[in-house]
Amino acid sequence: MPNIKHLRWQCRRGAKELDVMLTTYLEQEYMLAKGVEQQAFVMLLALEDKCLLSYFFLNNEPKNRHLRGIVAKIRTTFMH
Repeated sequence: MPNIKHLRWQCRRGAKELDVMLTTYLEQEYMLAKGVEQQAFVMLLALEDKCLLSYFFLNNEPKNRHLRGIVAKIRTTFMH
């Protein structure tokens, strides 16, 4: 697993909205998550911004079930 500093750097995106969502998840949820969820977050960070924007703001769904789970969790966090 990558270290937190590396993950924090990967959370920095071209869109401020993505920065906020990803960094908030990292700081509030990541360390409490199980290994599978942490791996899914790392996979999510490897995706391009346009893909992430479609998942978070256009309600598109990833095909990978683990990615679907982490996207849903991050969406839920920001809906409340």
